[in-house]
Amino acid sequence: MALKVAIVGRPNVGKSTLFNRLVGKRLALVDDRPGVTRDRRYADGNIGDMDLTLIDTAGYEDVTDDSLEARMREQTEAALDDAEVVMFMMDAREGVTSLDRIFAERLRKVHKPIILLANKSESRESGGGVGEAHALGFGEPVAISAEHGEGMADLYQALLAASADIFIEEIDEPDKPIRIAIIGRPNAGKSTLINRMLGEDRLLTGPEAGITRDSISVDWEYEGQAIRFVDTAGMRRKARVQEKLEKLSVADTIRAITFAEVVVLVMDKDDAFDTQDLQLADLVEREGRALVYVASKWDLEEEPQAKMAELKSLAENKLPQLKGSPFVALSSHNGRGIERLMPAIIKAYETWSVKVKTKDLNTWLAMATQRHPPPAVNGKRVKPKYMAQTKARPPTFVLMASRASDMPEHYQRYLVNSLRESFDLPGTPIRLTVKSGAPNPYAEGGAKSGPERYKGTAKTAPRKVLKAEKAAEALSNLPGKALEQKKSGIKPKVKALGGLKASSSKKAGQSIAIQKGARGGARQVSRSGRVRTGQKHAPKK
Repeated sequence: MALKVAIVGRPNVGKSTLFNRLVGKRLALVDDRPGVTRDRRYADGNIGDMDLTLIDTAGYEDVTDDSLEARMREQTEAALDDAEVVMFMMDAREGVTSLDRIFAERLRKVHKPIILLANKSESRESGGGVGEAHALGFGEPVAISAEHGEGMADLYQALLAASADIFIEEIDEPDKPIRIAIIGRPNAGKSTLINRMLGEDRLLTGPEAGITRDSISVDWEYEGQAIRFVDTAGMRRKARVQEKLEKLSVADTIRAITFAEVVVLVMDKDDAFDTQDLQLADLVEREGRALVYVASKWDLEEEPQAKMAELKSLAENKLPQLKGSPFVALSSHNGRGIERLMPAIIKAYETWSVKVKTKDLNTWLAMATQRHPPPAVNGKRVKPKYMAQTKARPPTFVLMASRASDMPEHYQRYLVNSLRESFDLPGTPIRLTVKSGAPNPYAEGGAKSGPERYKGTAKTAPRKVLKAEKAAEALSNLPGKALEQKKSGIKPKVKALGGLKASSSKKAGQSIAIQKGARGGARQVSRSGRVRTGQKHAPKK
């Protein structure tokens, strides 16, 4: 088990920056203005070879009334009670302030190891502030720079010394939890719902809108199943989001939806399914996550049955792509209907993770195409061949068909709706991809067809072709005028040598004519037209 460390201090001293550095991710929102962090956030991190469970807290304010700052202080004190080592951070540039002294008095009552951190110590101006930190009474301050990563080696040594007498129990790693993101518009009751599920005031709540800024994850266990709730900031319409901090909060909420497995959309019963709720539900469907609708503040409804029928009708009409998603009406204030939420979430998760056998899919495909055959496009009918599921979460199917690119969208919607009804997949996003069969690689233009080769000299060519090519080759070897006479059809004149009769020249191996070569001089030519190389001159009688 990791060492549990809480990072505390007054506002805007760099607690979230150090938290992000030790975690290795930009989990906590960071801004120049004070008071960005409001809830306490847990995350696993490390420094050197030491595993840590870090707790980021809100800035400490010296107020005890019913204000938001007072509720933030309660969250910080809860983190102090839960931690094993406390890292008290001050700003070395500003030095020790009156609020630092007040908080130091509070920390002296905590009987736990306390490490004093002097942050922003990278400049020369911070030297005096580091010296003033000795007056707080927590020993030698550790000069660090959370922004630039300076002083981490000294912090590691301080943590080793502080945790020397702390027994860290080794426990088995829990099963992978089901990640559940709670989303909705501002002041819809998301944090109150999680607190009611946990049975404690884990998250900061109040009548003010937009209290939650970070996406806070909380681990829980339900009937032996590990659960991880992620509380998100309320999302307003994009046109209304102007401030940089709110843009960061919205981006953090979208990231939480992306990494969630089940998303719970919390809506006010009086104005449910307005434009923003529809856009959030559509975003969940496009991300391929399971969705559960929650109508909050149900204890104020006078006619619950009629209102429930109206809301379900709105969901089916405005979000047909998520038809059949679970709908839970509850009240986070008094807990009415809260027991129906987790069974709906577990059912949506199981449906989202379903796997269908290929045999059952193809049996269904034959019945579906027989009941409603695919339409003909340009006079040719699209023919579905077979179907298979490639993955789950969400269920993804591939349909092999001829002329797949011509299959109309409305027929694909028919197949998806029929899949949803036949295999009991209500509400979960379904992905269907239509593909054609693999093309012939050896066809013309295929991947293995290769360049077209010349077949004139192939051994399998017809005999007439081979004979004509042989004659053309012999013709091309004739020298000088013999070639021209052969082409023109004129027989060459044969001159007898030294009174030799023409008939006597018909004997094999005897030259019949003497012609001049290309370079001059006499060469002997045989009956077949080839030059005799055995003799250079005609024989003398």
